[in-house]
Amino acid sequence: MTTSTPIQQRFQELKSEQRCALMPFLMAGDPDLAQTRSTLLALETAGADMIELGIPYSDPLADGPVIQLAASRALGSGTTPGRVLEMLQSLKGELSIPVILFTYSNPLLNRGMENFCRDAAAAGAAGLVVPDLPLEEAEKLSAIAEAAGLDLVLLVAPTTPTDRMARIAQASRGFTYLVSVTGVTGVRTTLENRVATLVQQLKGMGPTPVAVGFGISGTEQARQVRDWGADGAIVGSALVKVMAESHSQQGDVAAAAAEFCGQLRQALDH
Repeated sequence: MTTSTPIQQRFQELKSEQRCALMPFLMAGDPDLAQTRSTLLALETAGADMIELGIPYSDPLADGPVIQLAASRALGSGTTPGRVLEMLQSLKGELSIPVILFTYSNPLLNRGMENFCRDAAAAGAAGLVVPDLPLEEAEKLSAIAEAAGLDLVLLVAPTTPTDRMARIAQASRGFTYLVSVTGVTGVRTTLENRVATLVQQLKGMGPTPVAVGFGISGTEQARQVRDWGADGAIVGSALVKVMAESHSQQGDVAAAAAEFCGQLRQALDH
C-alpha cells in the first residue's frame, strides 16, 4: 500500500473528525516575504489546515482584481519564484501544515517542470495548483510532480463537461479543486447553487476529496460549502483583502489574517 501524502493525510484526519478543511490562500510577497512568512505561521495557529501560497505572476488569467493587485504588489517588492521557495524552506520545522503552491504554467516551464517540482518539494511544498494548464499537459506534469513527492491538484469549473470532469477527478492528486463560479477569483456575496450538485457529482467519481474555492467571502459561504458536503473551503480574495487593508493602515498583517482565519475556523466547526 502506498503511503499517504501530507495533503491526503490531513484530509483523512479531518474526515475522521468530521470536519471541513480550512484552506486560506495568500500571495507570497504581498506586502513582502518577511510578512508572508509570519502570516503563514499565524494562519496555522489560527486553525488553517492547509495553505495555498500564490507565486506572483505578471499575467494571472484566473485571478480577479484583488489577487491581481496582490501579485503586482508582490512583484514590486522583488518577489521571484526562487525567493518564495527560499522563504518556504526557512519554515521547515516551524510550519507543520501542508503548503500548496499556486502558480501559472509560464514560471513552471521557465524553470523546467522537473526542476520546479524537485525544488518545490525540497523547499517543503506538499502540492501544486496550475490553473492555466490544459488537462493533457496536467496529466504529464502529474507524473513528474508525483515522482518529486508533490500532489498536482486539478481544477473543475461549473462549465466542465461531465466526461472531462471524470478524467480530472481521476487525475487530480490530494484533492480536486472545484471552482464555485464561472469566471475569475473574487469575493462574491452568493455562490452558485449548482455547486452543491457538482460537489456530490465529483465525490461520486472517485475517492479524492473535493475542496471548493473562488468566491468564498466569509463565514456564511464557508459554512454553505461545508453543508454542501465539500471536504475543504478555500478562501483567497477575502483574506488577501483583509491583509491589504491592514497593511494600508500600518496594521499587523499577520494578526489581521489570523483573526479572519479564526472566524472562518469557528464557522466551519459549528
